[in-house]
Amino acid sequence: MRVAELTAYLVPLPLKREIKHASFTRTESINLLIRCRLADGTIGWGEGVPRPYVTGETPEGCLQQLAGSNLNPVFDLSASNWDEVITLCDALQFHKQTDNPRGCGSNSLRCAVELSLLDAFGKCFGQPISDLVQHVPEAAGIYLPQSQVRYSTTITSSGAKSERVSALKMRAYGFAQCKIKVGVEGQDDPSRVARIRHWIGRGVDLRLDANEAWKPEVVVRKMEPLRRYRVTCIEQPVAHAEVDALSTMRDAIGVPVMLDESLTSLVDAEHAIASQTCDLFNLRLSKCGGFLSCLRLAALAKRAGLGYQLGCHPGESGVLSAAGRHWACSVGNIRYLEGSYDRHLLSTLPTEEDITFRYGGRAPAITKPGLGVTIREDWLQSNSKSHLVVRGEAT
Repeated sequence: MRVAELTAYLVPLPLKREIKHASFTRTESINLLIRCRLADGTIGWGEGVPRPYVTGETPEGCLQQLAGSNLNPVFDLSASNWDEVITLCDALQFHKQTDNPRGCGSNSLRCAVELSLLDAFGKCFGQPISDLVQHVPEAAGIYLPQSQVRYSTTITSSGAKSERVSALKMRAYGFAQCKIKVGVEGQDDPSRVARIRHWIGRGVDLRLDANEAWKPEVVVRKMEPLRRYRVTCIEQPVAHAEVDALSTMRDAIGVPVMLDESLTSLVDAEHAIASQTCDLFNLRLSKCGGFLSCLRLAALAKRAGLGYQLGCHPGESGVLSAAGRHWACSVGNIRYLEGSYDRHLLSTLPTEEDITFRYGGRAPAITKPGLGVTIREDWLQSNSKSHLVVRGEAT
């Protein structure tokens, strides 16, 4: 079976509430949706979430990269099993920025196209994309099928009253893990973390995310009053340009360090391991270049004795939520799991299916073919702001 056509759409997704952290404040997410049509008419969907301050990509830039790429190998190759689909996905080559030393300049685009291929071929084979994982040689050491996973939650910087309501709701909803955004200018983080710990309860695993907010010389001082609230991790405390400073201060920080903005690619991962700048990788499908890339990065982390989480970007639709579910239900020892916020965060669900997590963050494995979700095409036609069609030369 061959790929006949790829169609890219840019779609704004309004959020139910403002998401605020040290790097950005957003009320909507402009996502890239890819529709893959196979030669037999089978349709697959993929999604990417371009974030300029993470990988340097913009939504419009993704369309330009797609238009300027040579995708003939993808259209020329055929696939009749998962091994051949992996070969096809690995053949994806996009026009990249000249100055792209970290190898992340097309990651969200790659993620969207790759997921559309996996979804289409999974439907063609009558198999969920989680079946693919056991065919990825690098993933042998992390492969662990599970019937259910459990998501964590997040409290952003939104004022004492709102944070109290959020913490009490999360406590009542039975979450086991919660991330707190810190480092926003004008906020008193020790007071905030103390209040949230009181409201959410002693039994919840709390971790922090600074989103590059602190200078290296203040990290240890900033963390000292926060450790007493039994936080289990600090995520990306410094800007990527200064990430190497973490190698000499990890012991003094006193809690495990996770990289996010500094962990986008194999280049970043190998540098982090060699420089000993972290204890955990934050893997996000869109940020890190797709389903296969995240499998390989998680396997690399394990071989290096590091941990990993599967994260998400605020504003992901059910396409990325479903992809994350398949990934999480196939991989063992995920330290923290984020995603499937769909109904809780999006004003409208673009997918026919609602796969939002359930009480306590629990969510079952998806067993339907492909991703197991379908974009509402009537909604897409009404809401997409631009689109681009790419076809093979013989189509």
